[in-house]
Amino acid sequence: MSKEHGGRIIIFTSPSGAGKTTLVRHLLSKYKDRLGFSVSATTRKRRNGEEDGVHYYFLSEEAFLEHIRNHKFIESEEVYPGLYYGTLHSEVDRLSELGKNLVLDIDVKGAQNVKNLYGDRVLSVFVKPPSPEILIERLKQRGTESEEELNKRIERMQFELSHEDYFDAIIVNDALEDALKEAERLVEGFLGIRSERTTF
Repeated sequence: MSKEHGGRIIIFTSPSGAGKTTLVRHLLSKYKDRLGFSVSATTRKRRNGEEDGVHYYFLSEEAFLEHIRNHKFIESEEVYPGLYYGTLHSEVDRLSELGKNLVLDIDVKGAQNVKNLYGDRVLSVFVKPPSPEILIERLKQRGTESEEELNKRIERMQFELSHEDYFDAIIVNDALEDALKEAERLVEGFLGIRSERTTF
């Protein structure tokens, strides 16, 4: 990784629906000269409007498993049966060569693996809802999952919440503006750019 302007890694992890995507998009927009988003690879089907190489690198399960065998991932996991996600070495290299610090949006196990691999060059942030009940209600209101899929997400949420203490920082996403301020504070402190703080 580049050791000049970029080369650090900031990980955001949360249960589905806790709001990490909103935080990540805000940070990427505000610090676009400093941060670059690491596009994950996945075996899930592409949704309407998604582009390969922009939202994800969409791979077949066979191709994904071949990448694992060839050690092309810095981390990967079978999040649900037959559904894989991973971070490619090539993506890390691409952003580092641009002098960017990487922002990863990955699961709890992947976050721990990257932290173990890169140590102090990583800031790991866990985004959590005010309560599990509020998150379940948010997921229901989205209406994007079947009952079976919703139950899987709830079970996954309970697993993920049990790992929050493994992270460097926790953001409780109750009031969005407060969560955005806290995300900025953490990133600016980690990268040494505190003077760029936004006033809401």
